[in-house]
Amino acid sequence: MKYNVLAMFFLFFSLLQAQNEDEKAVQKTIENFFIGFHNQDATQIRNTVNADVIMQTVSSDSTGNTLVKNEKFETFLKSITSIPKTTLFKEKIISYHIQIDGNMANAWTIYEFWLNNSFSHCGVNSFQLIKFGKKWKIIYVIDTRRKNGCNQGD
Repeated sequence: MKYNVLAMFFLFFSLLQAQNEDEKAVQKTIENFFIGFHNQDATQIRNTVNADVIMQTVSSDSTGNTLVKNEKFETFLKSITSIPKTTLFKEKIISYHIQIDGNMANAWTIYEFWLNNSFSHCGVNSFQLIKFGKKWKIIYVIDTRRKNGCNQGD
């Protein structure tokens, strides 16, 4: 009985350790995505996503109706890499909430977006990732963008 409890403890600890390592790897993948984003480095961004990545944004029209905008990944890359070098932009991740089940992960990241050192907007990114071999890749990202209800921009 004593050995069974000890074996269960080690098994539980091993599973927690593996989960923690995967959480760190998922967060690192997203951090690398944003390093590429801020450096306007299309190659680095591409290294963090699956070839068929889906990108969407949730917003509202002028009457308050919810809109979902699809964006092609190549269009997203062109928009980032074509930002003039004189334009300063920073997406600051405030927090990460990561959930993992096997080879699938979800990361909910609250953010603030700054443009030329002025607060622009805030929102949430929801990243879906899949583990291919030992590497996590982003397969889907959807975000919200708002100016109200933000700590900085109110």
